[in-house]
Amino acid sequence: MKRLYGFIAALVIFLGVAFFMTQNNSSNTTTAKKKIPTVGILQLMSHPALDQIHKGFVAGLKEYGYTPGKNIKIDFQNAQGDQSNLKTMSTKFSNEKVSLMAGIATPAAQALANVAGKKTPVILAGITNPSGSGLVKTDKHPGANITGTSGESPLEKQLALIKTVMPNAKTIGIIYTSSDHGGTYNAKKFAALCKKEGINYKLYTISGTNDMQQVAEQMVSQVDAVYAPQDNEVAAAMKTLVEVANKSKIPVFAAADTMVKDGGLASYAISQYKLGKVAGEMAAQVLRGRKTADFPVKYITKGEYVINTKEAKLLGITLPDDIVKQAQSKGEVFK
Repeated sequence: MKRLYGFIAALVIFLGVAFFMTQNNSSNTTTAKKKIPTVGILQLMSHPALDQIHKGFVAGLKEYGYTPGKNIKIDFQNAQGDQSNLKTMSTKFSNEKVSLMAGIATPAAQALANVAGKKTPVILAGITNPSGSGLVKTDKHPGANITGTSGESPLEKQLALIKTVMPNAKTIGIIYTSSDHGGTYNAKKFAALCKKEGINYKLYTISGTNDMQQVAEQMVSQVDAVYAPQDNEVAAAMKTLVEVANKSKIPVFAAADTMVKDGGLASYAISQYKLGKVAGEMAAQVLRGRKTADFPVKYITKGEYVINTKEAKLLGITLPDDIVKQAQSKGEVFK
């Protein structure tokens, strides 16, 4: 009988320990799941430049060991250019208490800043003039929970390119979106450079992609070349702009490599993919504990020549050999 009681006691103890271990393992599994960070990425709209920034951002996270679907969750939201969507989607991130938010394009970043409070970190991915748009206090010392990358266009190089390819051009048309902070900033800065160089220019504005056809038709009748700055609506309507300009044999020089791919003649451009990749790497460091307040904004300023030889042939323009060689060896050539 004593042996029977001993066996029963041992069995009870064994079952108790097994139950405890099961519960403990279950608890650990739940905890592990909770530790997987969620990154909310908000993109203003779809166009090649912003899409490249998005791809680069994910690649930057992977560079630091964060693989989507494995040890990090990415909630990607695209507002498709709708301001009300920006508000709804950014609020969604806030309600879900994501670990980190990332904004692709200034309006997206501003929408995130409005809901992030002071604790949730926000990473800027390729934002023009972040301090001027009120997102950070200064580039070197952001001061709060927001930092990231900025893609300051190498405007001097871009103007020099136009002068080299089109030495007889009398007037350059500069087209931008009146409501786009980055577009306005870049267009007016480029206009100031033209003025300094003694080059005539005319500014043209659109309020959205639907305006491009009409404004472009007016512009190409008054200028010898067109400059399309880093501007979201202009980038989204680049094919329309090129189609109109080609009919009048007017070359379009663009700020971004992806805009040259969409029909621009040439550019001295920074990589949109690299802008996103560096932002993703910064996001990974923040997830690991680095503070955003003293994490300086990183500027990507080194560019490369990007040319579209198909467009050059269509327009009857011969691109300088040295520029072609540099594009072939270090930059990009679209045929």
